[in-house]
Amino acid sequence: QVQLVESGGGLAQPGGSLRLSCVASRSSFSGRWMGWYRQAPGKQREFVARITTSGGTTYVDSVKGRFTISRDNAQNTVYLQMNSLKPEDTAVYYCNDAPMASFPWGQGTQVTVSS
Repeated sequence: QVQLVESGGGLAQPGGSLRLSCVASRSSFSGRWMGWYRQAPGKQREFVARITTSGGTTYVDSVKGRFTISRDNAQNTVYLQMNSLKPEDTAVYYCNDAPMASFPWGQGTQVTVSS
């Protein structure tokens, strides 16, 4: 059973940056497309970005040009670099495989964008 541990969230000002990390407990991570998802208060969890095994990326329109997903297979880690943050980016961020999100969800990491 894969376990996912997200970290790197916090409080950022509008226009600021944060870098999220997600470590998977098993090496099977390297054979999976991986994704970041987020859930804002009172809303359903939504897809944010995904990265294929060969490094191809896809983003939801609202974060294109601001967020960058990357991965380090040797470290079983996927990253989300978030720049030019907006208040509407406030949410709990989760990683999981993509597109099916078939692993058990981790605890997520809270991102709050506020002045």
